[in-house]
Amino acid sequence: MADFFGFILYPVSAVLWFWHKVFGFLLGPDNGFAWALSVFFLVFSLRVILLKPALSQIRSSRKMAKFAPQMQKVREKYKNDRQAQMQEMQKLQSEQGVNPLGGCLPALLQIPVFLSLFHVLRSFDPTAQSNFIFDRSGVVSFTDADIFGAKLSNWLTQSEETLEKFGTTRPEMIAVGIPLMIIASVATYFTMRMSLKRQSDATMANPQSAMIGKVMMYLAPVGALISGWFLPLAVLLYWLANNVWTLGQQHFLTNKVDREEQRQKEADIAAKKEAPRPKPGQKPVEAGNGKAEQADDSEQGEAPEAAQLNGAQLDADRSDGGAGVGKFSGKPAGGGRPGGKTQQKNRPGKQAASAKKKSQKKKR
Repeated sequence: MADFFGFILYPVSAVLWFWHKVFGFLLGPDNGFAWALSVFFLVFSLRVILLKPALSQIRSSRKMAKFAPQMQKVREKYKNDRQAQMQEMQKLQSEQGVNPLGGCLPALLQIPVFLSLFHVLRSFDPTAQSNFIFDRSGVVSFTDADIFGAKLSNWLTQSEETLEKFGTTRPEMIAVGIPLMIIASVATYFTMRMSLKRQSDATMANPQSAMIGKVMMYLAPVGALISGWFLPLAVLLYWLANNVWTLGQQHFLTNKVDREEQRQKEADIAAKKEAPRPKPGQKPVEAGNGKAEQADDSEQGEAPEAAQLNGAQLDADRSDGGAGVGKFSGKPAGGGRPGGKTQQKNRPGKQAASAKKKSQKKKR
């Protein structure tokens, strides 16, 4: 393992060494609480580096939740063609600017750090001359450090001989180890519970995803209780610090993303309100109406000319004695007012009847 994780074993031990120098100066180099705080701040140093990827993970998960219905449509459309389904899903994720591997980055980076810390802590042996960046004095300081009699480099299931070699006993290890396991298990439970509550409705609508989430919410704390019997107390401290940080980080980052989304919604609403709107009764002007508007203008320009011509014709008719009919208006001269002289209409039936009466009068 030293050969495989050699590139990270020395940086992890160097961070632990730095924080031990800080807290050892304040509390004493062999103080167990100085070493416990060194482990805590080793975790905090790592998690601060991973804050930005963790924030990107939350933002990415929110984006994926928004277009989850589209992803479901792709799955249903290409349910018989896995290759086409993967291609369409990758295309959709690329269009939305989402990287599904980004959500796994913080967890993936913590795995080698956890394994490296485990290896560093297990390598503290009373007979060792050095342990990576720690020299002989650092090894002795760690092996002599204890919290209420329990050594940080030992675990509960070690043999009595090994525990005596380090200067501790099983009851002392149990008295400190079990409360640490319980606290770490409770912190794990609340971390999983908060993570489950933050999942989207689309994710929880899937019965399989909902069932896995609920099972993991109870399975992870049980795993912390069982594995605590086989891990050094310093690793339990690492686990506890990691879960406490995760609990606070989820609360802080999710609230931050919620505020960002709320501000974005308010900005969108304000932009819609400020957008120009047509007045009541006014139709929006379109680009294609230019010709129609020009035609309306030409008609409006011709209307006064026609009115002038009609007026001139009416004056001419009136000057002729009111007997004529307006050529343009089609109305009798005199404007059709009561008492005005009008031209008799050409009615053949009445003309025939009057001619017949005249002929009868002549015969008489």
